Amino acid sequence: MINSVLTKLYEKSFIDNWELPAVTDYSSKITMTYGDFARKVARIHLLFKQCGIEKGDKIALIGKNVPNWVVVFISAVTYGAVIVPILPDFNPADAQHIINHSDAKLLFSSKVIWDSLDFDELHYIRGAVSVDDFKLLAEKPGETVGKAIFNLTRTFNKTYKEGFYRNDIRFPEVEKDDLVIINYTSGTTGFSKGVMITARNILGNMHYGAASKLHYKGSRCLSFLPLAHAYGCMFDMMLPLVLGSHITLLGRIPSPKILVKAMNDVKPNLVLCVPLVLEKIYSKMIVPMISRGMLRWALAVPFLDNRIYAQIKKKLSDAFGGEFVEVIVGGAAFNAEVEDFLYKIKFPFTVGYGMTECAPLVSHTPWWEYVPHSAGRILPGIMQCRILSDDPENIPGEILLKGENVMAGYYKNPEATAKVLDEDGWMHTGDMGTMSADGTIFIRGRLKTMLLSSSGQNIYPEEIEAKLNNMLFVNESLVIMRNGQLVALVYPDFEAMDQLGVTREQLPEQMERVRAELNKLVAPYERVSKIQLIANEFEKTPKKSIKRYLYDN
Repeated sequence: MINSVLTKLYEKSFIDNWELPAVTDYSSKITMTYGDFARKVARIHLLFKQCGIEKGDKIALIGKNVPNWVVVFISAVTYGAVIVPILPDFNPADAQHIINHSDAKLLFSSKVIWDSLDFDELHYIRGAVSVDDFKLLAEKPGETVGKAIFNLTRTFNKTYKEGFYRNDIRFPEVEKDDLVIINYTSGTTGFSKGVMITARNILGNMHYGAASKLHYKGSRCLSFLPLAHAYGCMFDMMLPLVLGSHITLLGRIPSPKILVKAMNDVKPNLVLCVPLVLEKIYSKMIVPMISRGMLRWALAVPFLDNRIYAQIKKKLSDAFGGEFVEVIVGGAAFNAEVEDFLYKIKFPFTVGYGMTECAPLVSHTPWWEYVPHSAGRILPGIMQCRILSDDPENIPGEILLKGENVMAGYYKNPEATAKVLDEDGWMHTGDMGTMSADGTIFIRGRLKTMLLSSSGQNIYPEEIEAKLNNMLFVNESLVIMRNGQLVALVYPDFEAMDQLGVTREQLPEQMERVRAELNKLVAPYERVSKIQLIANEFEKTPKKSIKRYLYDN
């Protein structure tokens, strides 16, 4: 697959899987077969043509995960255009900046988001189309987008006089180094950069995903990650549609209750999630169970504990539909306590490592080979990894990457590109870690967030935060350095306080107990001198990372 032509993979998939289900909307239960999907793509291709869209032109797309969003994305890719997916959580000013910066000529937007945008300030957009129903939202003077939409059915019927069938699917070829996606990051430094993803980068990810049988013909996938994010985009949409999988779009916020219901309805064969999902299920479902008096006692008895762990594993597996091969965790640091428990009960999970700049996959290991607290092995034959350290197996250094999946650079930003891509083609990730002899990566934290103790020790605040976030009355935290001492900013878990009858006046005393407990779990140089409570949730990027730079002082 790595030497294939990207557009021809979709062409072949739509032909071979014509009658199979392709995309289902979970709320409405409406399903498009691959034939239905191909027909909709053909209509959008005609719309592009009528609007004068050429190969390499940019198409901006913003809205929640709905079937039409997927149709527009794949239509742009298979037309030879460049898709610019924008996370719906971007604030309007940022979304508007991205649309302009990308030079997009057409915009597909949900009506809700459209109402917050200023069309007059979208400088290069010829017309805007609703991703909800494909109706015209607005067009610039002299443009004919509205006319093309009005005549689309007539144009389609005239083009395909005998109807649209498998034999009518013909997509133009794209070269490996052709730009396919500009995916704007929402980094914690406050500056969004347009990551240029080529066909080569996508094929590298697809090659590994197909060879590893992450998806396959007829497999089921429940998509609840944002499709505008590289992680969900590749493995919940682009790869499944090439292999003939059936995607169900959840289309709503994945609370544990909603997610468990949907998992049991869909019974996915692969589950992709961020750590927070498993951490919430662990705290809401497992911790109360193993904390009960009798069960807590039984877990201390040899032989009994294995039987109980097997029962917990089955209950957790059933919560995810019971028919998945593995749960892949990625996108953020995983809480060590949760990870250790899941590993102990032999729950089939694995942790991968990726980034938008690698479209996104860097490393992965099947769950049965997973090494605890690692981020999997570097993708064999696809990616190379170096650690900038005198002792890469034991002393953390910056992680450098090279290979098929590494981006072409940042769009219209040669300065930022030069900072991360060196002359030899190595990408400097900004992540700190070690790597074992077999290529297994262990991530310690971000180079930019690394703190230095008074004794010269490197401190990775993410590791301390992972422990702190799993403690009673802590919702989320941020560890910073003030006057040479570590201070933990904590947004409290008000729900837990209400359940246990703890008042706000009692909270500082409880936090002192938390601090004492935390300091027993960390190295002496990692001990926190003070916990400072904050009244509101931390400000976050659209990808839900805390904007650390706002809290450094």
